[in-house]
Order: sequence, then C-alpha cells, then structure tokens
Amino acid sequence: MIRALGALLVGGLLLGACGSVSAASALASWVVQSSYRSSAATLVGDARHSADVLKITNPSNADLHTVCGVLLFDTESANASLPTPDAQSTTLLSKAYTNLGAGANECYVASTNVDARAKALQTLTSGLADLSEASARITSASTP
Repeated sequence: MIRALGALLVGGLLLGACGSVSAASALASWVVQSSYRSSAATLVGDARHSADVLKITNPSNADLHTVCGVLLFDTESANASLPTPDAQSTTLLSKAYTNLGAGANECYVASTNVDARAKALQTLTSGLADLSEASARITSASTP
C-alpha cells in the first residue's frame, strides 16, 4: 500500500513537472501571442496623434472624433488581450488602458473647450506613463 501511494505521488509529480512552464516563459509567450509590442507602439502613436490634434487651437470635431475614435478602438483591442500570465503586468496594463480609454473619450468630446482639451491631454499623458511602466515590467518579468 505504501509503495503504491509512493509510486502514485512520484508519478503525479513527474506529470506535473512535464507540463510546467516558467512564469517568464509564459509571459514571453503571451507577448508574442497578443502582439503586445506592436499594439503598444500603435497606442503610443495614436495617443501622440490625438495629443497633436488636441493642441491645435481650432481642431474640427471631425478631426478629434477620428483620431480619438481610433485611439479608443485600438485601446479596447489591446485590452481584450488581458489578462497576462503575470498579475503585476496585468494590473499595470489595465491601468494604462483605462487611462488611455478615458483620455480618448475626453478627447472625443473636447471640441474647442480649452479645459476639456487640457484634461484629455493630461489623461493621455498618464496613460502613456502607465504603459511605459507596464512595458518595463513585462520586459523584466519575461526575461529568464
């Protein structure tokens, strides 16, 4: 009986070891599968483009709606790839995507209101800072 239990325990451990993947490998795989690097670069470009239009003194509503709508769409697409295999990366990305999405929505309705445009710029800046922090975490946590 003891031998059978011992063999069962050893067999279970061996099977468990066969399927285990390191946390760094799992996150590195997520980065590839989610196209994270590409989507992060797209979000940075979208946010900068939105900020450029927000800084124009008299942007048309159509221009704001276009650039801010694109940013919101790309942010929602990136958010759909969550969660990551790393809880801290997921938390940081969620915060970044929340701020970028909020900034896109603020941008969309800012029109010629100087205060609304300033608030949108501030939220976009926070989102980009959060995305930068998340990227640093992902790089460090996915390196074996």
